[in-house]
Amino acid sequence: MMRFDYKIIILMGLIGGIFFVAGCADSGPKPSDEYLIRVGDSIMTVVDFNRAFELAKTAYPHNSLKDPVILKTLQFRLLSQLTEEVMLLERAKEMSITVSDAEVEKAIAEIKKDYPEGVFEETLLEQAVSYPAWKKAMKIRLLMEKVVAKELEEHVIITAGDISNYIENQNKDDGLEDGLETEPREGSEDINEMIIKHLRRKKSEEAYHAWIKKLQEKYIIEINKEKWKKMTNS
Repeated sequence: MMRFDYKIIILMGLIGGIFFVAGCADSGPKPSDEYLIRVGDSIMTVVDFNRAFELAKTAYPHNSLKDPVILKTLQFRLLSQLTEEVMLLERAKEMSITVSDAEVEKAIAEIKKDYPEGVFEETLLEQAVSYPAWKKAMKIRLLMEKVVAKELEEHVIITAGDISNYIENQNKDDGLEDGLETEPREGSEDINEMIIKHLRRKKSEEAYHAWIKKLQEKYIIEINKEKWKKMTNS
């Protein structure tokens, strides 16, 4: 399930996000025999998948990658994640949802503001990720977040009882979870608004799996079995 805190998408968290979106950036028309995953007009090519797979492997100890079982498990896990994301990109097209350059720049500025000059870019280079590729991946991530927000978050209803129960439970645990503070700092959002956002996100995440299943039933999801068989040697 996607989480929506941009600051998490830096360092290894950033690389984790790129694993699953780098290949989806260009979903325009391509020769039909190149596709690995296709949902409507949105596709993921074999080349795209392999690039994402090479990045994904950097998160694993080198010795473990010598195990063919681990490699195959990673391939299947990546296929599942990328299929889901290609489906979300197709849903975005269907709903005419877009992300502007200004929105991308705003999100990037929010991430970079807590890092010394040049450190952000150095982190990408250390992980063999170019800044343009990361920026493209961020735009796709924002697009998918918009789809989830439109389909799920906007329909979540938070009651006064929800807020009261949340505060009561957090007081028992001696503090709010996920970094929320019991007292708002000067210039910060009202604590109730912070709690509402947290509860809306939590309820959306709880509804995400069922929503994805409905989308899977709605769309025709094509996996190029011939290409996949060659890639997995099965």
